[in-house]
Amino acid sequence: MAWGLWTLELLGDLLAVVLLLGLSWLLVAYVVDRTQTQHAIRRNYPVIGRFRYWFEHLGVFFRQYFFALDREELPFNRADRSWVYRAAKNESLNVAFGSTRDIDKPGTPIFLNALIPIANEAHEPPALLTFGPDCPKPYSTRSLFNISAMSFGALSAPAVQALSQGAALAGCWLNTGEGGLSSHHLSGKCDLVFQIGTAKYGVRNDKGELDVEKLKAISALDEVKMFEIKLSQGAKPGKGGILPAEKVTPEIAATRAIPVGEASISPNSHTEVKQVGDLLDLITRVREATGKPTGIKFVLGDTRWLSELFLLISERGHQSAPDFITLDSGDGGSGAAPQPLMDTTGLPIKESLPLVVALLRKHGLKARIRVIAAGKLITPTAVATALCAGADAVNSARGFMFALGCIQAMQCNLNTCPTGVTTHNKRLQRGLVPAQKALRVAQYQRQMTESLSMIAHACGVSEPRQLCADHVRFVTRPGHSLPMLDYVLARDAEVQGSDRPAP
Repeated sequence: MAWGLWTLELLGDLLAVVLLLGLSWLLVAYVVDRTQTQHAIRRNYPVIGRFRYWFEHLGVFFRQYFFALDREELPFNRADRSWVYRAAKNESLNVAFGSTRDIDKPGTPIFLNALIPIANEAHEPPALLTFGPDCPKPYSTRSLFNISAMSFGALSAPAVQALSQGAALAGCWLNTGEGGLSSHHLSGKCDLVFQIGTAKYGVRNDKGELDVEKLKAISALDEVKMFEIKLSQGAKPGKGGILPAEKVTPEIAATRAIPVGEASISPNSHTEVKQVGDLLDLITRVREATGKPTGIKFVLGDTRWLSELFLLISERGHQSAPDFITLDSGDGGSGAAPQPLMDTTGLPIKESLPLVVALLRKHGLKARIRVIAAGKLITPTAVATALCAGADAVNSARGFMFALGCIQAMQCNLNTCPTGVTTHNKRLQRGLVPAQKALRVAQYQRQMTESLSMIAHACGVSEPRQLCADHVRFVTRPGHSLPMLDYVLARDAEVQGSDRPAP
């Protein structure tokens, strides 16, 4: 009995201490809020006003998990994310009772099934695609769906390892991003596309200029198949890469040849490129130094430079052309970026891709320059639409981030990613086991390829690269749609002036 009374007394004392501390905190918070001058809500409503910021923070998660409908959330809705998660886990992709997609929404693609679809057992693998056939070391692949540019720095070491190993299992390529080539990219021995950003990370000299000897050393690696000169990217057209200081670890600094703990801000353009002729010169310089296919990546905005580029290629000869164009979308965004650029700058891929393909065909360059489309293309519908529009292959960044376990926490730039994908916090990285996530990366890529083949068979062609503009229509208003080319011609005055490309 004495022990029980003593316990009750102790609990009573603890409760009194807790209440005293709580009252003391309330008093201090009241005085601080009443006297501070930065926040009007806290000054007018001391203590209670603090809950506003807490609820505002929690609101992001409540909307995502409880209130947002399956098809309305941005940047990616729950239905699309769920498809990626199931594909990555190799789960059933079948659904029941009907689609939740609003098929009356303008811009919605509708694929045109054939009278007699292709039998599944008679299907063909994706056609072999060759980049730079006239290069000393051309690159050939059957892969339709590949891993887009995400640098080591923006992504964690385990994330890059998982992507490299997953790409090797799936037989697709992995773009290094502008942060240089690390041992993590090489860990899976997959095909790599080395990206040369405006800061020339990994191939720069002490002045930040292109170092040809470093370029040759990287091109000597068998894993590196192509080189991509990045002019702009979807998250921030018109601005260079941004890596916050807290993410510049000693290993990342060594890979990029930059100071530790200082923000890594790339220039917004290549210093040696002042006009389109300079761009062709830079492409030639890289291609001659490496002997491997060399292309360019950009987000399309102003189209006049592109027309000038194609005209100059016609004058210099087709051998001067880039071996490929990676066309990013103005609604890209896996990297840290200023909101005005992320929200409103650059054409989205659904508008820019048909425009670029039409210009290539108009100048007789479509067979010479391969087109890789990128930007929010994470589902079979989006990828198949890009193939119909003329893309030869598709890249995805955020789709593969979802395959790694990304939950769209929107903390990519804060070094606090809860799934370990975009953080260098070792504790948070523990959740991402490369061997397990590599399998999910590969399964996502394979399920995507199988789904694209299914759409192609339904449309009456034996493999996805045979899809063309005749296989899809776009909704213009409820109950009405137009063929892809008519839809694009009606929407874009510049394309109206070009020749209608052959199917």
